[in-house]
Amino acid sequence: MILINPFNALLWGVRRNQRDVINLYSFLSPLMSITTGSHMLNFGYWSDGIDNPSEAQENLCKIIGKLADLDSGKALVDVGSGLSSPAIFWKNEYPLLEIYCININHHHLIFANKLKKEYPIQKNSSKNLNDIYLVNSTAIKLPFNKQSIDRLIALESAQHFKPLIDFVQEVNYILKRDGIFVIAIPVITNLLNPLKNLVKLGILSFTWASEHYVLNDILNILKSEKFEIIEIISIGPLVYEPLSEYYIKNRNIHLKAITSEYGSLLEHILFKSILKMGKLSQEKIIDYVIIKLKKT
Repeated sequence: MILINPFNALLWGVRRNQRDVINLYSFLSPLMSITTGSHMLNFGYWSDGIDNPSEAQENLCKIIGKLADLDSGKALVDVGSGLSSPAIFWKNEYPLLEIYCININHHHLIFANKLKKEYPIQKNSSKNLNDIYLVNSTAIKLPFNKQSIDRLIALESAQHFKPLIDFVQEVNYILKRDGIFVIAIPVITNLLNPLKNLVKLGILSFTWASEHYVLNDILNILKSEKFEIIEIISIGPLVYEPLSEYYIKNRNIHLKAITSEYGSLLEHILFKSILKMGKLSQEKIIDYVIIKLKKT
């Protein structure tokens, strides 16, 4: 069983500083693998009759890859790359692409390096997984030259970056002219004061371990840095609600595995959080957006 002081885990979710986010994801990444059967750390896009999380996660990666025009890209920076499973997926889809996985969590990068060896490239190409470069760095200090990258993706990671404008300025700096930037991010739909926010989100105020960014605030930051918004896709109802329905339907399947590793209390908190997530999505209090931008 994975042992952790519950008070520490609560502090990680409430404070959400850089070290807290690293600790929380190191702690919860195995939980994601247990419940999804994959090494991706996103909620998935449950469109086209998809009814299991691993397919939904790959579906989200596929949609984002198309939006980012990765078929014509040369160098992609994946900021907040998790365990690098999305990068491996994109490399299989677009074999000629060079991919730089940026992650502040060194333990995730160690795991990603092992994962690369387990998933050989499936398509015939002179390129291989050696073209996925693992970089231990923060999102607000990206280690690339000015206008050196033509594609950048932040897949369900930018909600952890603060201040967000520092990240967007870094993207502006390293992205080539006419470069494409795609961000997929959970958001709050309307600005609330802190007390109302706490009441509305309920348990998610503590278990949604990220910044609770409002969509309009994100768009204003992007516009302030002269990014042209090409497309905004709202997919919340096809993210949170089917995920919630899946877990309710299959809770007994995952219950034993989760409780054996984390204990029954954490599984109960997970269950309540997923229920709340689905409810808030139905009430249109939270959403999930994919934003395609071009550097002008």
